[in-house]
Amino acid sequence: MYDREARYRMEDTMNAARIEYTEKGVMHLASRRCDIMRISKSGAILAILTQYNLPKQFYLDIPDARITKVGCMLMKVFANNTVEVRFLRLMTEKELNKIFVYSTHPAHRDRVLDIRS
Repeated sequence: MYDREARYRMEDTMNAARIEYTEKGVMHLASRRCDIMRISKSGAILAILTQYNLPKQFYLDIPDARITKVGCMLMKVFANNTVEVRFLRLMTEKELNKIFVYSTHPAHRDRVLDIRS
């Protein structure tokens, strides 16, 4: 499915995020901190602070932008503590703009929220 899906251009960003997944079946919900390094409508590159095993599917929360429970699928794990994930649904332009407003990356310094939308 993911190999036939359209690719969207990744854009640099720097946002704090949280990975949530279940451990040991359904009994325990684990939460880990991460940083979003690059993001597009269909996927992202995440920097993980420590080395641990991620499941194939998990949720991504972006608390600054108030975006919760974005379903993700693990695509690649890189040696420099970064992972590539694909979203289970496409991010909307409104959600991406909210992410870029709260980004600490210098490229998004002048972004502001549109309160009319």
